[in-house]
Amino acid sequence: MKNNPIKIMLATCCILFSTKMQAQDLLDLLGDEKPKKEFVKNAFKSTRVINGHSIEFLSPGTMDLRILHRFGMLNQGYKNFFGLDQASMRLGFDFGLRNNMMVGIGRSTYKKELDAFIKYAPIRQSTGHHSFPISVVTIAGITANSAPFANQTIQNFTTSKIAYYFQMAIGSKISEAFTLQVTPTMVHNNIVPLSTDPNDVYSVGVGGRLKFTKRMALTWDYFYLITGKTADVNYNPLAIGIDVETGGHVFQLHFSNSTGMNERAFLNETTNTWGKGEIRWGFNLSRVFQIKKNKKAE
Repeated sequence: MKNNPIKIMLATCCILFSTKMQAQDLLDLLGDEKPKKEFVKNAFKSTRVINGHSIEFLSPGTMDLRILHRFGMLNQGYKNFFGLDQASMRLGFDFGLRNNMMVGIGRSTYKKELDAFIKYAPIRQSTGHHSFPISVVTIAGITANSAPFANQTIQNFTTSKIAYYFQMAIGSKISEAFTLQVTPTMVHNNIVPLSTDPNDVYSVGVGGRLKFTKRMALTWDYFYLITGKTADVNYNPLAIGIDVETGGHVFQLHFSNSTGMNERAFLNETTNTWGKGEIRWGFNLSRVFQIKKNKKAE
């Protein structure tokens, strides 16, 4: 039986049209596919810039053993071995609970203070679908002076030794090499030395990281005191340092004009100034341990 040319043409057109429609459907599917949302990581190599909190978090199920060391002032000269004969330190343990939540505790030799904090990010910088350019991190902490009361002849209250602080760190990893954040902070002291001193100290911090090799970066943080700044008594704390990453460790080698290493201490009692060479050399050592099996990332 001979083939009908009209039937052959119609069949060929149907095949071509069907093939084109299938190809178009595939292209439409590819075109409509949205890039997967991913949260930005490694804005900083540590959960602290130097003194203050960073927008970075620990992974869930990890513990960060933190040893912070601050020597005496460099301008004391060779008699005090340029500050190396003196030292204050803080030992801390931080724990990652979720990708956007962590807690920590610590104890400082300076005023024998205990401290604890909780840190949570309601907004995290992300790329892809529904991306967001910044991270917003909230921090709430408490400190308690465990030293004996200076005056034992009067009635003393345990609450007098307690202070609180509240922060909001707003930052962005602008590029692979550069991160910047701003940190409004309020410290509330239950009791102050003088009636003229404010119980609430407000400040604004600026911190950043500039990566210049695969494992090294320049870091800094500076807090401008809006209230609580008193001439020759309390200065704006400034710290500048170098982060060195060595496998599971992060060393932060830095210079600072503050002695205390929690928010109450360095925002209320930075009694030295860079202008007079009253600078302390120090280091922060961070070692992260996996203490619980990490679940699938959120």
